[in-house]
Amino acid sequence: MDTRTKEEMAGRVQGFRLPRYEQIPDVGLYLEQTVQYISRSLEPLGSISITGSMVSNYVKKGLVDNPVKKQYSRDQVAYLLFIAVAKTVLSMEDIRLLIRLQKATYTSQRAYDYFCRELENLICYVFGLKAAPDRVGEEHTDEKLLLRAAIITVAHKVYLDACFEKLHGQ
Repeated sequence: MDTRTKEEMAGRVQGFRLPRYEQIPDVGLYLEQTVQYISRSLEPLGSISITGSMVSNYVKKGLVDNPVKKQYSRDQVAYLLFIAVAKTVLSMEDIRLLIRLQKATYTSQRAYDYFCRELENLICYVFGLKAAPDRVGEEHTDEKLLLRAAIITVAHKVYLDACFEKLHGQ
């Protein structure tokens, strides 16, 4: 790939930022609103998507709590954002395990905000927008290292998908 193509691909993710936990609407979103919100948030990553039937399936499998009065809370939307990203490289059982580890170790807000910072950090690194990844977080537990490994795998998958998309389009 030529330099211009790499720069175009990097431009797609430059400035990518997931909403932080406190920025996720907590008014209760209906299924279609939830799917639209997540899709818009993940749009710069290209191939990562979520549908209403996927959300319903995650609820049925117990990965996400049942909506209250058909509305999804901030906590549920945060989990769905994580699942949408993680499912590109992990099985549902591995995602379930990561969520169980998170619940035993960190609050949803702390874990989700760490996930956001780390994903943004590693996407920028993999797409060549920075020479080395930043050190995110203060402690380096086994749970964080496991999550970081999953996130860097996602970042490489997003990069590969962007490369193949460009190659197929030529």
